[in-house]
Amino acid sequence: MPDLPEPPPPADSAGRRDVEAALASHDDPVRFVGWTLAGADLRDLDFHDCEFVRCRAGGADFASTDLTEARFTACDLNATQWRGAALTSARFVDCRLTGADVTHARSFDVAFERCLLVGAQLQGLSFKGLRLEGLNFEGADLARADFRDAVLEGCNLRDANLADARLQGADLRGADLGALRLVDAARFRGAIISKAQAAQLLSGLGLKVV
Repeated sequence: MPDLPEPPPPADSAGRRDVEAALASHDDPVRFVGWTLAGADLRDLDFHDCEFVRCRAGGADFASTDLTEARFTACDLNATQWRGAALTSARFVDCRLTGADVTHARSFDVAFERCLLVGAQLQGLSFKGLRLEGLNFEGADLARADFRDAVLEGCNLRDANLADARLQGADLRGADLGALRLVDAARFRGAIISKAQAAQLLSGLGLKVV
């Protein structure tokens, strides 16, 4: 991938005008390195193929932005808004997204690696066929999310809402499912779980797996 231009960050927190000026000053996508975008209104901007590295953007509003093929690395994205954003082929690596709202985002082939997604709103998000590593979904709303044929390694699903999630073929053996009860079994129908996880479910019936 060719090197992207790196506009220098403002001395203080950047606002919408600073970001628009940085985008307008280059014909190509840009790389935002070390920018402070906390609480910034970034709605409807075109960040197609842009890159964000070590940016602090807690509470920023990315609603309806075009982030197709954008990349976020080691960014603070806590409590951010992504409603209606185009996230096709976007990638998040080593990012904090606690409390982020990603509902109604266009998210085909979006990738997360080693990200904190505690309490995030991820309803209907598609992880189909992906390998998910080191994701903390604790307390996240994953209702209607699509995990079909996904592989979860080192992921935390404790207290996550998986109502109507699609888990057929999902490999959950490397995931922390929390304190499983027999009433939880229906949520994992079609998923692959370990003997230890199955034993925990069956313990609700007083059965032991040996």
